[in-house]
Amino acid sequence: MVDQKDQSAALATNESAISEETRAQQALLNDIDPSLTDAAAVAKALDVDPAKGLSSAEAKRRLEKFGPNELASAPPVPKWKKFLAQFQDPLVYLLLAATVISVIAWFIERGHAGAEGGEPLPFDALVIVLILIVNAVLGYIQEAKAEAAVEALAQMTAPQTSVLRDGKVVRINTAEVVPGDIIVLAEGDSVSADGRLVSAASLRIAEASLTGESVPVGKKPDTLPEAKALGDRTNMIFNGTSVTQGTGRAIVTGTGMNTQVGKIADLLSATDDEQTPLQKEMDYVSKILGIAVCIIAAVVLAALAVLEGFHSTQDVIDSLLLAVSLAVAAVPEGLAAILTVVLALGVQRMAMHNAIVKKLHSVETLGSASVICSDKTGTLTRNEMTVERVVTPSGEVQITGTGYAPEGKMVAADGSPLADSPALKAEALATLAVGTLANDGDLREEHGTWEIVGDPTEVSLIVAARKTGAMKGYEQFARVAEVPFTSERKRMSIIAKDATEGGKLTVFAKGAPDVLLGYCSRIAVGGQVRPLTEGDRQTILATVERLSSEAYRTLGEAYRPLGTANLSEVDGIQSNAAGQVTDIADQSDAIETDLIWTGMVGIIDPPRTEVRDSVAEAHRAGIRAVMITGDHPLTAARIASDLGIIEKGGKALTGDQLDELAARDAATGDGKGTKAFDKATSEVSVYARVAPEHKLRIVESLQRQGNIVAMTGDGVNDAPAVKTADIGVAMGITGTEVTKQSAKMILADDNFSTIVAAVREGRVIFDNIRKFLRYLLSSNVGEVFTVFFGVVLAGFLGITQPGTQGVTVPLLATQLLWINLLTDAAPALAMGVDPQTEDVMNRGPRKVTDRVIDASMWGDIIYIGVIMAAVTLIGMDMHLAGGLFTDRSVDALGHEAQMVEARTMGFTILVFAQLFNAIASRSHAQSAFVGLFSNKWLWGAIGLSVVLQLVVIYVPFLNGAFGTTPLSPMAWLECIGLAAFVLVASELRKCVLRAMARK
Repeated sequence: MVDQKDQSAALATNESAISEETRAQQALLNDIDPSLTDAAAVAKALDVDPAKGLSSAEAKRRLEKFGPNELASAPPVPKWKKFLAQFQDPLVYLLLAATVISVIAWFIERGHAGAEGGEPLPFDALVIVLILIVNAVLGYIQEAKAEAAVEALAQMTAPQTSVLRDGKVVRINTAEVVPGDIIVLAEGDSVSADGRLVSAASLRIAEASLTGESVPVGKKPDTLPEAKALGDRTNMIFNGTSVTQGTGRAIVTGTGMNTQVGKIADLLSATDDEQTPLQKEMDYVSKILGIAVCIIAAVVLAALAVLEGFHSTQDVIDSLLLAVSLAVAAVPEGLAAILTVVLALGVQRMAMHNAIVKKLHSVETLGSASVICSDKTGTLTRNEMTVERVVTPSGEVQITGTGYAPEGKMVAADGSPLADSPALKAEALATLAVGTLANDGDLREEHGTWEIVGDPTEVSLIVAARKTGAMKGYEQFARVAEVPFTSERKRMSIIAKDATEGGKLTVFAKGAPDVLLGYCSRIAVGGQVRPLTEGDRQTILATVERLSSEAYRTLGEAYRPLGTANLSEVDGIQSNAAGQVTDIADQSDAIETDLIWTGMVGIIDPPRTEVRDSVAEAHRAGIRAVMITGDHPLTAARIASDLGIIEKGGKALTGDQLDELAARDAATGDGKGTKAFDKATSEVSVYARVAPEHKLRIVESLQRQGNIVAMTGDGVNDAPAVKTADIGVAMGITGTEVTKQSAKMILADDNFSTIVAAVREGRVIFDNIRKFLRYLLSSNVGEVFTVFFGVVLAGFLGITQPGTQGVTVPLLATQLLWINLLTDAAPALAMGVDPQTEDVMNRGPRKVTDRVIDASMWGDIIYIGVIMAAVTLIGMDMHLAGGLFTDRSVDALGHEAQMVEARTMGFTILVFAQLFNAIASRSHAQSAFVGLFSNKWLWGAIGLSVVLQLVVIYVPFLNGAFGTTPLSPMAWLECIGLAAFVLVASELRKCVLRAMARK
């Protein structure tokens, strides 16, 4: 929240930094204060016709001149800084320390050996630096890919605004709004620019984000008599606020940095990206590994100091290099970058299937969803609303035709031609006409295709009226005021003047029949109006029950002639001193009373055929599907049973019943109990006639029970529930901008099946993350064990000869770095896109409290690490004199030559062992031979790794850098045979696990 003083200070601060685009905007109004100027004068100054808006060509010209409607952001980080940021890591500092130690060691060796002795260059140091640079390049590329994926998602979820262009209301990206545009406002819209109101109907805007005012502010287009503070400018709208009620139109007076929020932009604090649970766990794992390695290194160094002592500077340097080697072996360098890229690739795949995840880390929660709460209309159903039934006091008719094309006719209820029923026909036409007048929707034909604007339920009434010609005789009515629909009111009314009756006013209303009926005292039957009896009420309510049980959504229609052309003369209406009625929405009780019931319509919205299978899939996956709707309980129960959400004959819980449960809880204990409410939500899966606050209570109740809740929403009042849910899901087609901003995911097709598909994809991504973590960590633990046991058992293995002093590491730090670079990045990335397994939706959801790396996985990691170290050291031992399995042919070689060959063997075995481990790590219990070739990327990564290993062994220059030597064919057989034992050992363990699971 920013107060007025802060805004003034910010304005002064920014005065010197005003851009050319902002100056050009300010020049448009010639220092006119729009709030003190008539709307027509503001329109003239901005050269726009409020009835038509800007032309497309003029809007394009202004966009080029004034720039996009965006706040100035921090300048992008230069690429060179992003590259250098790759080196800002404790592990890199450790490796740089190793480089310094290696250079010192090289100088000492050169000093002892003389100018002609020793290595000509510090190859260890050069290789470490080279690998650090290569790793930084790979990290930079991966980070750039992830940023590109996030940017693409941002483009897909870019906010949009309704504007009047070329005389038509169109939706455009908010960034394309220009000064002079006519913004069309409706409930749930985010205000995208500053503007001067031209018209308003019961318009209320939440301005807390700008002024701190906690209550939505009523807006009207009247010119202010004097300059007022920002929060009191009731004829102005401001960027960054949101419409909570009503409709309106406004002329844009400022965009981008020339808005009130733009002038205080410097005061808006930037929020740092909080680490996700997965990132925190990775940091925890790395920390544990680092501590473990430091302890191991300290123990080894202490043991060496006690048992052998440090007899020279070289011994100390060798010992320090050993410690560095252990650290390098323990931590997978590319883990963070690989994790980010795998998540980015996953959300890109989701976006291709109409699920737009706004933040990468939301994928973690998606795979854990245990309850999906969904609205009915448009999500579980097709949202192709069609009026099929019209029920009036004289009977019932049917309207033929489906969809939004106005093609059909009125027939009898049984489908036969409507004969000799003038009263019934007249009442049906009147009912459709009233529903069409009390309506904010629109139907257009664009290039031969009928397109709807507004709520599909409202448009269905317009379609039915056009099919039947219901508006004949009603064209003379023109709307003059409106009491808008809200989720709480469940009805809307308009006041229209009749041009043929001297401008006399009539109220036309529509809404939920059981609600609207409460405001009716009369009924129109056979062309006459008579009092509404209790019998009439019961008949109407019974009809509502019948239609609802047949899956129809019902809307009642009513009207009331006011008998005057002056609204201020209506009984109960209050006006100001000038005789003007201010905001009619605040006086709805005086308007919506003594209404005349005309009839009701039955609107059908067929269930989506694919949703039933998706609900069944969700149930198999341990996910509960919950329907929450404002419709009639019988309609909700019928649709829910058809889709498999509940059993046939199952019941729905209503909003009133939920209130009773909450009241019962409040009456017990300390008044804060939730026992009865929570028990109901744990058992009931269909809720009807609910208000937005009920949705929020249901979500909170389900969360108290330990559920991970996905919640869909579209209206502005759904935003709190959507934001509170673990996975807030906004509708991409019918959703308001406010709800989209609150959501973590947007459905581009408003389809329940897309939510289930996103949960499936979330599980696949999480499974793949576990796969490459199992692979990376077991491989790195294998390296640590190789170095550790290679030093501890050096005498038994022949790594050190009898009588020698000092430390001899089994593998060089450069070799370990090469292994990590070679076997970490490509295979791990390939495992990140592994195809889904058959059981991904046949198991219960993962609890968020569950560790990513649980005890079972740690067992895998340590078991494979031990096997990997064992086969590597055995392979080295076979090529060293004095070892346990020595090949006697190596006796002819000197110890230095033996060490080079043994290290090459150990180096190669470890590489191939990790490649076999990549194949084995694709599942904890399933055999690696199931779907062995299903991941072509993994085999490509393995092939690339093999080629690179051959290069480092057979290219002479690299022999010196990595301490390798060419291997004989027999040695290669030994390498592959020993490395393959990792896969064999893994398969044996999986056999045992499967056998235990069967028991």
